[in-house]
Amino acid sequence: MITLIGTGHVFDLQDALHTIFQEKQPDALCIELDAQRYHGLIMKQQHPENYQQSSQNQPFLYRLLAQFQENMAKRFGVNPGEEMITSIKYAQDYHIPLLCIDMHAQKLFTRMIKSMTIREKFRFFFSGIAGIFIRTEKVEQQVETISQDVENYLDLISKQFPTIKRILIDERNTYMVNNLKKINESYQQIICIVGDGHIPGMSTLLTDSSIDHEVIRLRELQQMPKKEPDVSTASFSVDYHQI
Repeated sequence: MITLIGTGHVFDLQDALHTIFQEKQPDALCIELDAQRYHGLIMKQQHPENYQQSSQNQPFLYRLLAQFQENMAKRFGVNPGEEMITSIKYAQDYHIPLLCIDMHAQKLFTRMIKSMTIREKFRFFFSGIAGIFIRTEKVEQQVETISQDVENYLDLISKQFPTIKRILIDERNTYMVNNLKKINESYQQIICIVGDGHIPGMSTLLTDSSIDHEVIRLRELQQMPKKEPDVSTASFSVDYHQI
């Protein structure tokens, strides 16, 4: 059984994810990362100064998008990618395999930029710039709207940024599902953590392949009760498994 969990990179979902992990007792955890982003996330946790230095080598628009995500996350009181950190830590604590199933992000992003029309590049660039300076109240309203109606948001992306939809969403959906098919041959109870925007496409692909799975959406996670805050801190590093 594969459980697809749709998350958002700027929300505090730690308690909800822990509740599901404890209930499902997975024997493998899959995350929407590639090897480079996995190591970058670990570096950011353990050696933030090194991470800042290494991130300067990333493409400008890639860094712009990352900065937008960072700003949104801070406004929600979390670190971007907190759901991935939670999953990595759980895999460490319970000694279960952690599998990175996504495509190489920077190569994908570079190919996407080259494939975009001039109009798409213009819209994309100024969307990122505007997002950095947008008021907190408007950001929260937009993010909440998207999280409650992801399908409508994907339709909007498809119309305004067809190249982004095709490369960053559709192609990655196919790639990650193909990896899940291989993993499904070796493990009985699999949990897969991906952005909620990938859930509709990935679920359809799994259904078409007659693979038993269930779906938990972001809006369901947001409705789950939170636990009392834990003031403890932890440092960690987990070895991921290549597909």
